[in-house]
Amino acid sequence: MESKTTPARRGPKPNLHTRDDLLRAGVRLLHDSGYAATGIKEIVDAAQVPKGSFYNHFDSKEDFASEVVDAYFERGHGELRALLTNESMPPLVRLRTYFDERIRGYRAGGYLRGCLMGNLSLEVADHSALIRERLATHFKTWAALFENCIAEAQATGAIGTRLPAPLLAQFMLNSWEGALLRMRAEQSDAPLYEFMEVVFRSVLA
Repeated sequence: MESKTTPARRGPKPNLHTRDDLLRAGVRLLHDSGYAATGIKEIVDAAQVPKGSFYNHFDSKEDFASEVVDAYFERGHGELRALLTNESMPPLVRLRTYFDERIRGYRAGGYLRGCLMGNLSLEVADHSALIRERLATHFKTWAALFENCIAEAQATGAIGTRLPAPLLAQFMLNSWEGALLRMRAEQSDAPLYEFMEVVFRSVLA
């Protein structure tokens, strides 16, 4: 019986450096301008590669954007995990330190871009199952890191509420993403500090 094989891509063999350059450009452009306002021409121009190179690596703009979501999350995941699993710090201190650092970063950036994952959730998730699935996966991983800190703090008595740690973690992440939207609308860090006040003085008290 004749075996079936997947047809090879036409054109030159894909260059991994080109792929990385395209993803870096994509993270920057989609974060700055959004999905709809970013065309393939803008992406390849920013990466300084021929337009044909794009299709050596990605089947479509949607496919590309889903990998941009991966690249964006993975870029910060190592640092996030290192901080939130750092046993030399009490768990609530880890969480507060994480948010304090994020607030400083957004202030330095002029409150302009917010979270790329949150932005794409608003703009694209209703229309692309592929991008929606990537976003959901990474939000789940992010919330799980919060959950571990919260569960540890509950076990030591640092958090008195007995609401389940997964529920508290999801609430924290949802509230943070909402605060980032208000931050952008108001061009102010006030919504972020309101988030900190309620979460650390009431929800996780």
